[in-house]
Amino acid sequence: MSRFISRRFDALKQYVPGEQPQDQKYVKLNTNESPYPPAPAVIDRINKAEVENLKLYSDPDCRVLREMLALQYGVGMENVFVSNGSDESLSFAFMAFSDKDTGAVFPDISYGFYKVYAQLYGIDYEMIPLKEDLTIDPADYFGRGKTVVIANPNAPTGIALKPAQIEEIIQKNPDNVVVIDEAYVDFGGESVVPLTKKYDNLLVVQTFSKSRSMAGARLGFAIGSKALIADLNKIKFSTNPYNINRLTAAAGEATLSEPSYYNDNCKKIIETRRWTAEKLSKLGFTMTDSSANFLFAKSDKMDGSDLYRLLKEKGILVRHFDAPRISPYLRITIGTMAEMETLICALTEILSNGGSV
Repeated sequence: MSRFISRRFDALKQYVPGEQPQDQKYVKLNTNESPYPPAPAVIDRINKAEVENLKLYSDPDCRVLREMLALQYGVGMENVFVSNGSDESLSFAFMAFSDKDTGAVFPDISYGFYKVYAQLYGIDYEMIPLKEDLTIDPADYFGRGKTVVIANPNAPTGIALKPAQIEEIIQKNPDNVVVIDEAYVDFGGESVVPLTKKYDNLLVVQTFSKSRSMAGARLGFAIGSKALIADLNKIKFSTNPYNINRLTAAAGEATLSEPSYYNDNCKKIIETRRWTAEKLSKLGFTMTDSSANFLFAKSDKMDGSDLYRLLKEKGILVRHFDAPRISPYLRITIGTMAEMETLICALTEILSNGGSV
C-alpha cells in the first residue's frame, strides 16, 4: 500500500471518541450528551428560510452570537471567541500558546484530546499524575513555565477545583497561558469566567454540547483577554474563517434566548445524578465526587471491563477506559430518570447473577 502521510505523524495516536453503534437501539450513557432536546426556540429557528440561506456564507465574525455570549457572561465582544465545538477552541489554544520552546502541561487522567493536540503540533508536553484519590493538586501546576490546561470539572472523574484554587494556579504562572476547560461546569462546578477580567493569561473554554443540548451542532466558545482572543482569531482566519455554519449559529442564538429552559434541565440532571449515585451506592459501588453530568463509579464485585461488556449486551452503553489506574471504573452519563432506572435494574440483575446476563 502506498504511503503518503508525513512521517512526522508516525507516532501520533489519534483520539478515540465514544462509540456510536448503529446495530441496534441502545440506552446511550457513554458520551455525556444531554438527554433533553434543544429548547423550542431552537427548533422554531431552524426553519425553511434558514435552510434556504445556506446558499450564503455564514458570518465569519459571528457577531450576533458573540454579542449574546458577551451579554450573558458580562464581558466585551472582543473577549469572546466562537468555535466549531469546544475542541476547536482547545486545538487553537494549543497551536497559539505552545510550541517546541513553550510546552504544555495537563493531568495524566483527563480529556484525551490534550495529549493528541500536543503530539499533533509537536509540542513538548508533561502529564502530571492525579493524586491517589484522583483529585488535582493545584501546587503541581505552580511555576511550570508551560501552557497549563485543566478540565474543571475534570473528565472522566467529574471532580472540580474551586475558583480560588484555579486563581492560585493563574497567579503562579504569570508568563504563561492557563486554559480552563469548563465543558461540564453547568452541572455543579463554579466558572472562572469572572477571573478573565482580572488576569490576562486566563482562557476559559466552554461548549454548547452538554448543558445546552447541541452536541450534534458543534458549537463552542472561549472567553479571555482581548489579546488572547485576537491570537485565537489569528489562527482561525489562517485556517477556516467560516468555522461556524449558518444553522449552527442560528441554533446557538436561539439557545441563548432561553436560558431558563437549560437551567431547568441542568437541575433535573443534577437531581437524577444524586438519585443514581444513591442507588449505585446501595449496589456496592464507590464513586468520585462528580460535579459533571456523569458519574465515575466502580464495583468491588466486578471489573469495569466486564460490567461494560455485560451492560452492552443488555443494550446499555457506558464508557470504559482501559488505563491502569481507572480501568475498574465506568463513566456513566446521566440520562433521563427512566434511563437511569433501566441502568440500575440491569446492574442489579448482573451483580445478583454473578456476571450472567
